[in-house]
Amino acid sequence: MPNQRHILEGYKVLDMTQFIAGPTLTRLLAQTGAEVIKVENTPYGDPTRFAPVYKDGHSSYFSQHNRGKKSLCVNAKDPEGSRIIKELLTRVDILAENFTPGVMAKLGLDYRTVSRINPRIVMCSISTFGQNGPLAFKPGFDPIGACYAGIVSMVGEPDGPPYPLRTAMGDVMTAVHAYGAIGYALLHRERTGRGQFLEVTLLDSYFHCHEESVVLASSSRGEIKPRRAGLHHETHCPVGLFKGREHYIFIIAITLEQWKSLCRAMGKPEMGDDPRFKTEPGRVAHKQLIIDAIQGWLASMPSDDAAVAAMEANHVPVAPVLSVEEAIDHPHLRQRGTVRTITDPLLGEYQVPGFPFRFSDFPDELTLETPTLGQHNAEILERYLGYSPERISQLESAGVLCRYKHK
Repeated sequence: MPNQRHILEGYKVLDMTQFIAGPTLTRLLAQTGAEVIKVENTPYGDPTRFAPVYKDGHSSYFSQHNRGKKSLCVNAKDPEGSRIIKELLTRVDILAENFTPGVMAKLGLDYRTVSRINPRIVMCSISTFGQNGPLAFKPGFDPIGACYAGIVSMVGEPDGPPYPLRTAMGDVMTAVHAYGAIGYALLHRERTGRGQFLEVTLLDSYFHCHEESVVLASSSRGEIKPRRAGLHHETHCPVGLFKGREHYIFIIAITLEQWKSLCRAMGKPEMGDDPRFKTEPGRVAHKQLIIDAIQGWLASMPSDDAAVAAMEANHVPVAPVLSVEEAIDHPHLRQRGTVRTITDPLLGEYQVPGFPFRFSDFPDELTLETPTLGQHNAEILERYLGYSPERISQLESAGVLCRYKHK
């Protein structure tokens, strides 16, 4: 077992991100042992510091995405603040930012400048649309990327409006893409001694998730037009949501063996041998018959648990649609640490998503604390740059630095 706390122990990150995608990336880096300096703009810091649940400078929303980081609250537009950031760039391995393209250049922190300051640095820029192209300079968030990627168009009833996704799926996925890219860039640096610039976008990450829609529309030369299909998949059957007694239940029986297994679970093995249903195109052609049969069986069952148990006993892929509260309390998610309980001095105990990676040499998840605004100003400037307490006090008095004053 290595002596280090986690796999990225010793690596240092300058984190100039806010909201979700960038902070999720740098939280993942912190959770794997990197020291992350979160640069927050004066005087209020990351806008999510005021997101609910909020109490006296503590936000559970902010905590989820920024645990384990050190907060440096500095005015990057001030010459003294800019000097601090550029000095810190000589001491770190990674620079992460998620401003609209062009902002870093205005701050004098474009990659050309950054790489001159530190040729070994890996700089990762996260944006909605990328650093170039017709959409590059549009401001954007997760739903904007999802709309342009054609993802939102696929969610909803066939004749109804599209529905937005109620999670930050794109933000988190973009962060994970960036996390992987940074890991390989650091590996490349170990081999060559050179850093590099990485560009990761919400649009690219979302578009990457089309498992069949893009290729079907393209390879069919437009004959197939992917669209919203409501509760049931348009080109596979049975694949979709069925109404149980207490929950909706997702059932997948794509292969012939899965279909026969589902028929056995329902006590209707003859349906598995029916020539009309022996191929997937045949099942799709008779979709409503199959849906009605499954719905009738679910209605006849004493409970959703009994129906799910019958399908699981026959190895049918199935899941009840759990609410957020039910997922939080599920024993499997609890046992694996998919759900993690953390403690805040003001907000008390509450649950957050756990760390999604498992490392055999580092089986224990690190305990990460949430920083107050500017909490580590003095520590960072003294330890990294050798600033005296007097100079730090002068910078705070001048408004170059800022920190949260506890009531």
